[in-house]
Amino acid sequence: MQSNSNQEQQIKKDLKKEEVLELIDQNDSNKDNLIPILHAIQDKYNYLPKNALEIVSKYLEIPMANIYGVATFYTRFSLKPKGKYTISVCMGTACYVKGAQNIVDKLCKELNVKVGETTDDMIFTLETARCIGSCGLAPALMIDDKVYAKVHPNDIIRILSEYR
Repeated sequence: MQSNSNQEQQIKKDLKKEEVLELIDQNDSNKDNLIPILHAIQDKYNYLPKNALEIVSKYLEIPMANIYGVATFYTRFSLKPKGKYTISVCMGTACYVKGAQNIVDKLCKELNVKVGETTDDMIFTLETARCIGSCGLAPALMIDDKVYAKVHPNDIIRILSEYR
């Protein structure tokens, strides 16, 4: 497991001030467009790098505390680097009683991460969700927008292979 500081250092090397300014400009360089600007940054970097937020703060004259307030309020935003694919295992009642924890355990073992972490190769981030609205398909998980139904721990290697 690569430490978050190592992951951030790698992404900082890739982050260019001009790219962030371009994202700001694409949203009319307007304070009222903070959320769309944060979405654009999140889409580009797969999370909200601190130095990108500092650029937004400076150029839009918005205090960092306000930007962090928005970034931490909305679950769509992440302040930690995320993988190319996000795996969300449903832990709602139907999924939980049908073995969702066994699926989480198998994913943790196969990916060598804990829930909330990202693989060293930055391919997968593992998360749990309260409910993904697929109770009739329990236990279920999602990789980005694709739902996998009636998942058994033995299915995990096959499912992951679709993304590797």
